[in-house]
Amino acid sequence: MRPSVRRAVGLVLLAVALATACVFLGRWQWNRHTWRDAQIDVVKSNFDATPVPLSTVLDPSDPIAEDQLWTPVTVTGHYEPAATVELRNRPADGTPAYHVLVPFMVDDSSAGTAAQPTDVGTVLVVDRGWVPTGENADADVTAPAPPSGEATITVRLRASEADSRRKAPPGQVQAIAVDEVLDVAGIDAPTWQVYGGLVSEDPAVSPMPGTLPEPSIDPGSHLSYAFQWWVFAIGSLAGFTLLARREILEGDDERAPVDPDPWAPRPPRGARKERVYTSKRRDGRAEAEEDALVEAQLSSRVASE
Repeated sequence: MRPSVRRAVGLVLLAVALATACVFLGRWQWNRHTWRDAQIDVVKSNFDATPVPLSTVLDPSDPIAEDQLWTPVTVTGHYEPAATVELRNRPADGTPAYHVLVPFMVDDSSAGTAAQPTDVGTVLVVDRGWVPTGENADADVTAPAPPSGEATITVRLRASEADSRRKAPPGQVQAIAVDEVLDVAGIDAPTWQVYGGLVSEDPAVSPMPGTLPEPSIDPGSHLSYAFQWWVFAIGSLAGFTLLARREILEGDDERAPVDPDPWAPRPPRGARKERVYTSKRRDGRAEAEEDALVEAQLSSRVASE
């Protein structure tokens, strides 16, 4: 195989490898885009929906489905303010903050809509909002107290987060993992495998922790990134293919020896013969130049005779 062909094949293989990588990266960004669109659709569908009793959405042991996230639900029970846990490292509205997590002991998950109270004695972790961390982020802060006695609350359902491996000071956690929160709170009761972001309480109290921020519905740049990767794939195929074609058409830079003067006397046998090298061209121009040189030398020799 000629060197030019080897180079051309190498360029084509490189183009295919780059294009394949770009296609997969574009596909990954596209999947991120569709996943993000699905999240936004759930938020738009559920966030401002009319609240329904908690018991009509799921059971205490059930994990929440993706299409149930952000669903507003009502539930009746009472808070355990002495078991309040602080969530660290969760800024709110651009402010360093602790989120106030309070166990809510369920007296009726149907919020009075069922003939008999349901899921009595279970516990639901409620994120009541946030408070600033103050000057010392390692110190506890005083959170506004929840209503005492029986209350009916409206919360938006959120999925329990994964347990955090990072340690936290006593009374604090690094993630809203409901089992971990209740372990820190010292509550031992059947646990709902979701937590609720507070919307309202009845009876209402004042002051209240800061209102939880609304979820973002920004789709991000995943779609544009996907198209950029696919453009790179096409560009790499086109660019390297053109380079490979050029290698094939131009050929190798081979050199062939020629005599400077075909009619010059031959050197003695054994003498070193100097050679002049010129490039072989595929278009035949080198042969035409040699023919013209020979004719000129013949004409000069005839004229001199």
